[in-house]
Amino acid sequence: MLLPTTLTAVLVLVVFIVLIVALRKISEVLRSIGGTPVSYLAKLRLGLRAIEAETAHLAPQATKLNQGLAEVAAGLGAVDAHLVGTIAAAQRQGG
Repeated sequence: MLLPTTLTAVLVLVVFIVLIVALRKISEVLRSIGGTPVSYLAKLRLGLRAIEAETAHLAPQATKLNQGLAEVAAGLGAVDAHLVGTIAAAQRQGG
């Protein structure tokens, strides 16, 4: 009975040691990705902020563009209706 208990305790200890080693390696990798000001995550964040600053003026312009395109769409609808009427009149005259 003593041998299985001792083996179980040793195996549990080995599992905890492996777990600690694995967590430390994971922590090192995560620290290299985002734990320092020169890490990849910090560089990515800096780049994204620069993109955000450079494209901040696009949102108001896109709203204006959408309004203009809506007006163009309404005008094209009127042109389409006029052309349908013209085609119908031409068919009546020719038919």
